[in-house]
Amino acid sequence: MAMMTELDDLAIARRPSQARSRERFEKVIAAADAMLAEGGLGALSIPALADKLGMTRRSIYLFFPTHYAVLNEVTRRYINRLEQRLAEELAQYRHSDLHEAVARVTFAAADFHNTHPVGCQLILGGAVTDSSYRAQEMNTRHLGQLARRSLGNFSPNIPTEPDVASLAIELGTACFRHSYGVHGKITDSYKIEATYVMLLYLCQTLGLGDAPSREALSSYL
Repeated sequence: MAMMTELDDLAIARRPSQARSRERFEKVIAAADAMLAEGGLGALSIPALADKLGMTRRSIYLFFPTHYAVLNEVTRRYINRLEQRLAEELAQYRHSDLHEAVARVTFAAADFHNTHPVGCQLILGGAVTDSSYRAQEMNTRHLGQLARRSLGNFSPNIPTEPDVASLAIELGTACFRHSYGVHGKITDSYKIEATYVMLLYLCQTLGLGDAPSREALSSYL
């Protein structure tokens, strides 16, 4: 929940404490995920969720003041799943060199997006409100913290101003976002490009030697 603390209250889900309320909360999240998969962002609204679930609007508003609160909660969960997936990949390749570790994790992130189209849409899609823009920025910083911990194996003194780890994530995400916008998925060529631009930036900024060529990175596919 920490990543959402800077958002307006209307953009944050109110977590229930009672078991029956938690069940209703989870039903709303599941229905929202299904609606996003079927119809995209335009399909989601509190009235539509109420109709789909046979609930009153008021019973949903108790936990989700606006549909942005629903979107941010669904996004938060996909971010957590992505972070868990990347942490698993990092654990597997923690003893590899920097080039392979970044490539493997970047490719795993791309594969996650490709197999979770709703999460891909929410994480890579453009911000539509001030609150969603702030949520998007916090998501990047959240993944940047993971990157910082991981990069500590290769460079213990990673600058925080500018935030080099988060900027590296932004560069890779920009490649993902462009591929998603053009192709509807992260293609192999954009997986490689995302890895290349991140390593080029990290190697030069942290003094870690030369970045590998795109051809060399393709061997990790």
